[in-house]
Amino acid sequence: MPNVEANGIRIEYEAFGDKNDSTILLIAGNGVQMIGWDDLLCEKLAKANHYVIRYDNRDVGLSTKFEEDGLPNIVEAIQDSRKGKPINASYTYDEMADDAVGLLDAIGISKAHICGASLGAGIAQIVAYRHSDRVLSLISIYGTTGNPELPPPKPEAAAVFVIPPPEGREAIIQHNVNSMKILAGTGFPFDEVWHKDLATHEYDRCYYVAGSARHVLSSIAHGNRKQALSSITAPTLVVHGSEDPIMPLEGGKETAEVIRGAELMVIEGMGHDFPKLGGAWDQITDRIIEFIATADAN
Repeated sequence: MPNVEANGIRIEYEAFGDKNDSTILLIAGNGVQMIGWDDLLCEKLAKANHYVIRYDNRDVGLSTKFEEDGLPNIVEAIQDSRKGKPINASYTYDEMADDAVGLLDAIGISKAHICGASLGAGIAQIVAYRHSDRVLSLISIYGTTGNPELPPPKPEAAAVFVIPPPEGREAIIQHNVNSMKILAGTGFPFDEVWHKDLATHEYDRCYYVAGSARHVLSSIAHGNRKQALSSITAPTLVVHGSEDPIMPLEGGKETAEVIRGAELMVIEGMGHDFPKLGGAWDQITDRIIEFIATADAN
């Protein structure tokens, strides 16, 4: 896979489709490598006449790591945040948003549809207000505004991002599958084979738990985006699961409320995942294709 130097770091990426078509930039979530955007999903978007780019965020996959910063104490950071103490993260969400735009610059893309999931949704939102001239549309999937007054994650879901994983390849792979079960909703079958294949591929490609922890730290440090989101003018689609245990539905609702003209698509029974079985996958991708076609036509 190719990589570029952008925003002072190396970014690993992969593209699908024709570069002359309208571009979709896919931004993955906390600690998730770009292959979390499944090949078949990317190919489906490309077949709908889009140039699809997925990439490894900084500190994950094959992009630049910040190893010198060490493993942060997430529990301590959460406690400090609640006390109003400053959080010293290795990098900011703003820098991660600048990475996304730097990647577009390096590839030679002037504007794109920006689609992010979870942490990636937060980054996509920041691209939309920090680099509004580069954004054709925004798709925010199970994201939130960062408003501390919103309902918190369920404790068992939050623990997925706090409790250290076990040691050993097979134990870590199974741990990751079990974690996804906790984050999944009850409305769709859980595809254990697919999740295990993905967890195995991610482990063998580049297992790196410290980067995931530093992503969490950046999330804690970033704070409330609610006011900034109100400045977004790009067409916006907000997708959220009704049973999201880590970013409750209220976060998606508030995102859609504060972005003028945003559409909210609630998937009943979906959690903090992208179910491959049961129809959610097609519901979301079909709507994204329709939404982007309308944005491109206007």
